[in-house]
Amino acid sequence: MKILLLTPPLTQLNTPYPATPYLKSFLVSEGHQVMQADLGIELVNRIFSSNGLQTLFKEANINRKTTRQTRQVFANQQQYIDTIDAVMQFLQGKDNSLVTRICNTDWLPKGERFNNMADPHWAFGTLGNTEMARHMATLYIDDLADFIKETITPHFELSRYAEHLCIRLPQLDPLLMALSQPLSLLDEWLLQLLDKKIKAFNPEMVCFSIPFPGNLMGAFICSRYIINHYPNTTVVWGGGYANTELRQLTDARVFDFVHYILLDDGEPSLKALINHLTGEKISDFCQTYFRNSNGEVEFVPAKPHHAIPFKQIPAPDYSDLPLDQYISVIEVANPMHKLWSDGRWNKMTLAHGCYWGKCAFCDTSLPYISCYEALPANQLCDYIETVMQQTGTRGFHFTDEAAPPRLLRDLSEEIIRRKLIISWWTNIRFEKTFTAELCQLIAQAGCIAVSGGIEVTSNRLLKLINKGVTIEQAFETARNLSQNGIMVHAYLMYGFPTQTQKETLEGLETVRQMFEEGIIQSAFWHRYAMTVHSPSGVNPELYGAVKLPNQTGSFANNEVYFTDNQKINLDKLGNALRKATYNYMHGLCLDWPVKKWLNE
Repeated sequence: MKILLLTPPLTQLNTPYPATPYLKSFLVSEGHQVMQADLGIELVNRIFSSNGLQTLFKEANINRKTTRQTRQVFANQQQYIDTIDAVMQFLQGKDNSLVTRICNTDWLPKGERFNNMADPHWAFGTLGNTEMARHMATLYIDDLADFIKETITPHFELSRYAEHLCIRLPQLDPLLMALSQPLSLLDEWLLQLLDKKIKAFNPEMVCFSIPFPGNLMGAFICSRYIINHYPNTTVVWGGGYANTELRQLTDARVFDFVHYILLDDGEPSLKALINHLTGEKISDFCQTYFRNSNGEVEFVPAKPHHAIPFKQIPAPDYSDLPLDQYISVIEVANPMHKLWSDGRWNKMTLAHGCYWGKCAFCDTSLPYISCYEALPANQLCDYIETVMQQTGTRGFHFTDEAAPPRLLRDLSEEIIRRKLIISWWTNIRFEKTFTAELCQLIAQAGCIAVSGGIEVTSNRLLKLINKGVTIEQAFETARNLSQNGIMVHAYLMYGFPTQTQKETLEGLETVRQMFEEGIIQSAFWHRYAMTVHSPSGVNPELYGAVKLPNQTGSFANNEVYFTDNQKINLDKLGNALRKATYNYMHGLCLDWPVKKWLNE
């Protein structure tokens, strides 16, 4: 079968999302012809070009309500048109000759985003002029993105599309209303890119991997186009959004846009679907939604014979993605924080699922967490070498829920034994297994950074959420990592049931101390969301929460609305936490009492 795998807009700008590369390698091993594409990065390159900007400025809706900053960009339109192609080449790593010109002259037009820029020579003193120039070029692109959002379509953002419509969508009607409006210029460009792919490859099946809410609108727009213009082509959806949000789907209208929606790992469900479409029985569906002959949504679950061990999934295949079109951007002048958006990282998974799998806030009932299986170190190194040959790059982001310490030891020893020269980073748990000796070993094998959840920074709450670590252990692990030159990013949480404002501020003080000691380099605070698939969502009363009524909808259901009867202004608290941490990441205000941030 000829299969086209697509990532709809928009995800990361600097590197491909790994779902389609994994699916492609598996489907090719099954004997299928497969092509993959990242429509997001292709759309970004269409937008941010001299031809693209010329058209955008002609189409821009400028009126009396237009903001001052948008008018400023519009007034400088010719300067943007004249510079955009060179800036994109620079951000793609193709021309570093612009560094001095960007840093030291007025060659780049400077809009509103530059007004809040930290002093670049101070902020980038440890990174150098190339990173300073990349940061300034990023602000330039951000100014243009703000312009597009105000004058072309309110749905556009650089790494997501219409996320505000899709992030909580229990009913389909708001999205259908948005889809009933005339296409924006960006939508038309997206469909032109899609049509070109289909005409070139002539697929029998088009599969959309939808990882996040910010990809859903793009999937709807593209799928509707295929259904209307290529009626003999089968349209399939899967990915992280479907796996978490659509497990209680009952609204049959979604199947006006798509033929099948697959849950969980794509390999077994796609294999079963292809078998069905080529003549097998309908009972051979696996984790599949479809609209039956009665016009109702039907779901067929997996059976034991569908299972495919993780060790049988080949190395991801990045070979036909336009790797030279991805752009490295630097939003924040912080060496650790910039890893998410700067550099071309080969994304791979060391182990399927989570070896801990007990945290109260996590989707522990779903297979992507609960079904744990690690690959042996020798197989992982084989995959690393394969991907290096495909991409020509030595940087890896291991995207595990939590990389197992024992596997990291084995993998590091194998990397050293093979004399592989790579740089890598991953997500961990701050547990006692990360001794000074292990941290030294993984650093020797190329580990440059880790991220991990410290979460609630209170031993009472850490015990409540069953994190399996203590604050003291997190300090020790972060210290062992940092002392071996490994940068550390901490995920933090506020708003968990019974978490008081006092406890949250005490947690901020813990974070302040870790920055002051230099054992973490960056951090980010997330507002807790209770999901239906987590232990706290299944039994909220065990965590001091009361579930609010009338929540289940007919489309996307993931978040549980609850109360713990505390009178905390979480919006104000969240702003204070983020503002404090932003300053800590830049070495500022470490001598402030944490309560002061509530009044800033």
